[in-house]
Amino acid sequence: MVRRLADPPSQRRSYALVAGAADGVAVASVDDREPTVGHLDLLAVRPAAQGHGTGRALVLAAEQALAAAGVREVRWAGNPPCYLWPGVDVGYTPAICCALALGYQQYRAAHNVVADLRAIDLDTTGTETRLAAAGVTVRAAAPADRTMLLDWARSTWNDTWADEIAAALDPDRPTGGCHIAIRDVAVLGFAVYGANRPSWFGPMGTDPAARGLGVGSVLLRRCLAQQRAAGIRRVQIAWAGPIAFYSRAVGGRLGRIFWQLRRELR
Repeated sequence: MVRRLADPPSQRRSYALVAGAADGVAVASVDDREPTVGHLDLLAVRPAAQGHGTGRALVLAAEQALAAAGVREVRWAGNPPCYLWPGVDVGYTPAICCALALGYQQYRAAHNVVADLRAIDLDTTGTETRLAAAGVTVRAAAPADRTMLLDWARSTWNDTWADEIAAALDPDRPTGGCHIAIRDVAVLGFAVYGANRPSWFGPMGTDPAARGLGVGSVLLRRCLAQQRAAGIRRVQIAWAGPIAFYSRAVGGRLGRIFWQLRRELR
């Protein structure tokens, strides 16, 4: 996690702030693609230093640094493709209280779904045979697929997902990977695992024209099977969208819930 924050994408500027004798730390960032929006990527205060305004001081210092860079809105929310959490875990009550006291407002919630890999069937043989009969090939993405995949992801989805695919295919990140579904030369879907940390899954997307074929469930199971083979017992499906899909496909259960908060700087 530290390495990811220490090695941000080229279009990102990051600011690290430390309070006192390492009583606390904050990391903030802003991307050139959205230069008026800053993110608070990390806020951590040593237990012995909590309750003395350390967290508040760090947030204000981060806001000051972001404002000097031209930021007009600060968000306590994940800044993909390089982030720690989607937002503030609702169990971290002091952090939530700090944000609200400073004038931040919740604008969205992100949900993680947990899949227990020890007891689920991840075999995809039957579905892959059916897809093959329909001309669909499902396989692990290769380095040679990188340019094609990133171009497709940017045109079909967004730059953020393209960046996460690139992170998963990074040869310096052996715990990450990507599986794809292809018909002829057209990409129908993708699924990524380990882009930010070994035990996390996502993002995943199926081209709207290919939905209903079973592509998504195959891609999901193939990724989870590789994570299980790497010794991972439970996977966090981050920023989960279709919760019912993950529940049906792999017995996923709602796990951590994150508030995403924001406020305008004046």
